[in-house]
Amino acid sequence: MSDDRETASVHERWALLRFSVISHLLAMPPGKRQLRAAIRELSMRTWRHPATGQPVRFGVSTIERWFHTARKANVNPVDKLRRRVRSDLGTHESLTAPVQQLLLDRYRKHTGWSVHLHYTNLRALAEKQPELGALPSYSTVLRFFRARGLHKRRRVTSRRTEGAEQAEQRLWAREVRSWEAEHVNAVWHFDGHVGSQQVLTPQGKYETPLLIGILDDRSRLACHLQWYRGEERSEIIAHALSQAIMRRGLPRSVYHDNGKAMTAEEIKEGLSRLSVGDARTLAYSAYMNAKIETLWTSVEGQLLAMLENVKDLTLDGLNEATQAWCERHYNRSRHSETRQTPLERFLEGPDVRRDSPDSATLRIAFTRTERRTQRLSDGTVVISGHRFEVPNHFRHMRQLLVRYAQWDLTHVHLVDERTSEVLGRLYPQDKAANARGIRRALQPVATRQPLAASPDIPPLLSKLLQQQAATGLPPPYLPLGERDSHEAPDKDEDQSE
Repeated sequence: MSDDRETASVHERWALLRFSVISHLLAMPPGKRQLRAAIRELSMRTWRHPATGQPVRFGVSTIERWFHTARKANVNPVDKLRRRVRSDLGTHESLTAPVQQLLLDRYRKHTGWSVHLHYTNLRALAEKQPELGALPSYSTVLRFFRARGLHKRRRVTSRRTEGAEQAEQRLWAREVRSWEAEHVNAVWHFDGHVGSQQVLTPQGKYETPLLIGILDDRSRLACHLQWYRGEERSEIIAHALSQAIMRRGLPRSVYHDNGKAMTAEEIKEGLSRLSVGDARTLAYSAYMNAKIETLWTSVEGQLLAMLENVKDLTLDGLNEATQAWCERHYNRSRHSETRQTPLERFLEGPDVRRDSPDSATLRIAFTRTERRTQRLSDGTVVISGHRFEVPNHFRHMRQLLVRYAQWDLTHVHLVDERTSEVLGRLYPQDKAANARGIRRALQPVATRQPLAASPDIPPLLSKLLQQQAATGLPPPYLPLGERDSHEAPDKDEDQSE
């Protein structure tokens, strides 16, 4: 009976108790003159109350009613012995219409209040407004709130902006459902977390580091964890993503919030060039990226808890400990939801990853593309306040597309507007080197007219030349350059002379 009290509902426990009282009367029906005596004997016995667990007895008429009800039910006597549902269930007749409307209005204005706080305010208002009528009990108000699903709502964010208000209304107007990708490397979650453990910098100061984490959705594998100094910025996002890609391969899509660093042009264009889908949570909706948020709980409760007494902890030491904890403990510990370790689930698949490109390709990928106007006087473009020299064979182009990362101007590239291919690298203007007076000779931009445009070329050959030119490929031969006048003549020429 103790197990039933823990699992079954009150109505079911009452039905089982009533059936246990009269079950032997149904199994061995007594004679007509013996039924009354058998029921009287049952009324003298003590039973355990199905709700409170206290000893209880039942009257003769009550047991007799149970017996006749169960005997008439040939299919399921236990179901017939259930407690009847009240006819006024959900009506809240003790709450007058004005009081109900008052409670609903106050809940719309104060969704963060508890039911008890609503009740105490109602009681204070009833003292000033007797026309509200008799004050209902707290249990009645509590049932009224529960019946309508009016629970205390936690605020989405402390910033009461228009976007936060819309996010909060959306949270309570739309259902929230957990989800999981069907394939490994189909979705990666990434986010930043400000740790509770400080590190000692080379300048002799304590700073709070920032952790960037990348997590695979299906396997819960921590693809990469690394701590950085300073605030969240696009440079460290690209750095962490590049390392995760080189370690685990290219995912099909990523999922993150709307942080300024995560939505920077370098990150958006980098994911696009790598053919990685870029999905974001709704504004002020951190709960949508709960998997990576849950990882921070393990980081704080396990990793940083073991380092709380280390006074001279450096950033390198923290990262070394993080890698050991991540690879040797977290990724090899059984997950409570998947019932597997993240590493086992990651290797088990099914997997949709792609091979990782090299580090140079990743560095060029996480850059932004912008249009710049070439200064024709000296063949330079301005990028972030610095001048870069354009190779002279591009001097005829007025508008150029350049690709660079704001945090690293040592690698600036010129790209083709039509194919987005890298044409060459741009270097900063070196005025000191230019002062030496060394200048290259300018080569003609167009050295010859296309042969197909000549009126002496037959139509068929002109058509073939145009088709060859339309491919954009150079003629498949290497011309032999003319020998300069100062070069030595061939031996045959010397002998003939």
